[in-house]
Amino acid sequence: MISMKNKIVLITGASAGIGLDTARIFAREGAKLILTARRETVLKKLADKLKKQYDTESVYFPLDIRSQQEVEQKLNALTASWKKIDVLVNNAGLSRGMAKLHEGEYIDWEEMIDTNVKGLLYLSRVVIPWMVKRNKGHVINISSIAGHELYPGGNVYCATKHAVDALTRGMQMDLVDSAVRVSSVDPGLVETEFSIVRFRGDTKRAKTVYQGLKPLTGEDVAEAVLFCATRPPHVNIHQLRIMPKDQASALIANRK
Repeated sequence: MISMKNKIVLITGASAGIGLDTARIFAREGAKLILTARRETVLKKLADKLKKQYDTESVYFPLDIRSQQEVEQKLNALTASWKKIDVLVNNAGLSRGMAKLHEGEYIDWEEMIDTNVKGLLYLSRVVIPWMVKRNKGHVINISSIAGHELYPGGNVYCATKHAVDALTRGMQMDLVDSAVRVSSVDPGLVETEFSIVRFRGDTKRAKTVYQGLKPLTGEDVAEAVLFCATRPPHVNIHQLRIMPKDQASALIANRK
């Protein structure tokens, strides 16, 4: 197994949900962290908490991954030592609404595509060359079962996660002649801020998504990310699909 002690891990969307729990899990394992999200105050609180709890060395900065220019400027501004990223966790992502395609809002489509697809591309385009140069590193993309199945109202969101699946497999092909590994972790129902964001703050509607079953937690998914990252160097987890016990597919769940 690979130890995460003093490894540098960059996590996007680290201010909440899976990203926050991933930061905590890697801090527990002794990693150094680069924490990014749009909410700088939340990142500061997280960095301070991890420093106090695990003596974690970290840097953090607000980052809108939808902006190619901002991604390039802020990552290139890292010091040489912090550019030696061992693990890139492309976690930032979101969904907006559940409208039928012909009733969808352009602004929702653009936000999902710009964040889930283009943002992942922008981060990867900057960081992967650094990994290739060192012949060392691991890219872990957080996708979803929505990257393998469709469900009513999921049209564009599912399309973005299908794109993440295709990009992950493309990265695996492009990097097969190097020591850089690429994985995806694809969860089912996870109770985070995801549904609150999807329904624009409607917490009552968001809670209905998880009614009648015990969903995954952000920590469950973070542990799966850690599992991928700590396999021996000759092992690559191409795809890890993780579901609540009561969920069989995007549309089939045992709700009590």
